[in-house]
Amino acid sequence: MTISFADRVAIVTGAGGGLGRAYALELARRGAKVVVNDLGGARDGTGTSDAAAIVVEEIEKEGGEAMANGGSVTEYAQMEEMVAKAKEKWGGVHILINNAGVLRDKSFAKMEPKDFSFVVDVHLNGSGNATKAVWETMREQNYGRILMTASSTGLYGNFGQANYGAAKLGLAGLTKTLYLEGAKYNIKVNTLAPVAGTRMTEDIFPPEAFKAFTPENVAPAALYLVSEDAPTNMIIGAGAGAYHAAYVTMTPGVALPENERTVEGVAAVFDKITDRTGEIVPQSGSEQSMAIMKALQGE
Repeated sequence: MTISFADRVAIVTGAGGGLGRAYALELARRGAKVVVNDLGGARDGTGTSDAAAIVVEEIEKEGGEAMANGGSVTEYAQMEEMVAKAKEKWGGVHILINNAGVLRDKSFAKMEPKDFSFVVDVHLNGSGNATKAVWETMREQNYGRILMTASSTGLYGNFGQANYGAAKLGLAGLTKTLYLEGAKYNIKVNTLAPVAGTRMTEDIFPPEAFKAFTPENVAPAALYLVSEDAPTNMIIGAGAGAYHAAYVTMTPGVALPENERTVEGVAAVFDKITDRTGEIVPQSGSEQSMAIMKALQGE
């Protein structure tokens, strides 16, 4: 079965190159009308360029429909304006892929607070701004597909990327609340953790690996997660043609008797607390409270 995006309007942030460009091109090939958003800045977020317009030209040469947008995801008013223009031209917005990002890597000891704040602002607050700008439209039309871009750094850590990791795990957390709030409006929200050779990673990957980890190998997962029959509340990793799922789990834990609820009591059973036998994948934060109550009842 061919997955089509005909009659869908998609916004892809950070689509002037790399992953975003690959998403925008493939969405257009499958029938979507695409807003190509990109400020056109360098990897650290400085400067501007006509990167978005170039991708629009590529789409139009292939017979697709697209418009360029140079708004900054850090400016909510610019995201509102972008959504308004898409609705004015095409009548709605059905898909949002939050892909815009920057890097300012340094060890935490050497990282300036402004570099921490800026990276969090672009990745986390920027995704929040773009999502908020489309949220009411998606609720009104009873249809929405939103993709957040996390990272292995956010999920598992990486030396020298405290700012990036904090933002990226924050996006996974944003997904886990928005999927609940959007459920009755047919809004599905997922998280993608891509590994790709782009200008963001060109000095990190060895040359051969850089060639293997093309953005085009990530695009199939991204597009499936914003398709009609997409799942919701998933964290999917993708790179070099390999795809996997990641989960936030919780162990059964231990309920301590009242007289053992001390620092020493926790230390004594820490191996049992961290034993992953029988762990679960909670679908909402309330399940933690429910699990605690269940454990207390079984004392």
